Amino acid sequence: MITKEVPPVSEEIGVKQNRLKVVWRQFCRNKGAVVGLVILVFIVLVAIFANVIWDYDTDVIGMTPVLRLKPPSLEYPFGTDGFGRDMFARVGYGARYSLIIGVTSVLFSLFIGLPIGASAGYIGGMYDEILMRFLDSFAIIPSILLSITIVAALGASITNLMIALSVASIPIIARITRASVMTVRFNDYIESARALSGSSLYIIFRHVLPNCFSPILVQCTLRIGITIVAASSLSFVGLGVPVPTPEWGALLNASRPFIIQAPYLTIIPGVAIMITVMAINLVGDGLRDALDPKLKR
Repeated sequence: MITKEVPPVSEEIGVKQNRLKVVWRQFCRNKGAVVGLVILVFIVLVAIFANVIWDYDTDVIGMTPVLRLKPPSLEYPFGTDGFGRDMFARVGYGARYSLIIGVTSVLFSLFIGLPIGASAGYIGGMYDEILMRFLDSFAIIPSILLSITIVAALGASITNLMIALSVASIPIIARITRASVMTVRFNDYIESARALSGSSLYIIFRHVLPNCFSPILVQCTLRIGITIVAASSLSFVGLGVPVPTPEWGALLNASRPFIIQAPYLTIIPGVAIMITVMAINLVGDGLRDALDPKLKR
């Protein structure tokens, strides 16, 4: 009787570490992706340590109306708003809210859309048709319009905003997952797992998804940037984060009355959104190039 030698756990860990090193080297070849990663890490650190960098009670709540609409200076790099609050501190705190909304919304849509798309792509047949037609009923509605409808029905709050953005992203995540699963479900190692009487759930999460997760990861990275823009858009029209929460879209909304008198109040949050989304997209492009073997040189 011939037995197949199973590689030790340490060897499997070594293979995974080598794989990560190859991906990292490939990622570092993309200079734009490296720049985007540096910018993104800086923004994340600002969001995490905002309480250490600024004292919200002093720099925001404790400001006096005497300091209202001060232009950018050494003392106030981003100037002050219509209530005399330091815009530098408000934009810094806003990074926390915008990133939390973007990341949480995508993670929730991934939690729902991943099993839906994976099961549809793996099982196929009538189950796939019914599930995809159901998702198409949501996908035909523009994402921003669907988000506006949900927020208008539930009320303006951070939680409802994240729910609305997550629901709008679920059909996209599910379709990307389904397409990725369909490319590997008939491979030899999947047929071998079926021959060994592995359950569908085990095969999907143990063999299928680990071998097609790269495009899903890239899509989720790009969806974070899209979600941040959508959240800012909803906050700008008053259907997102309620005031006085210093989310970037809410800052834009609060600055509309002063767009002529103090244009920096709208320019600075807009630039913050642009730089953050650009950095996320650059990182997403770098991950796509690093994880796609066809693009490796």
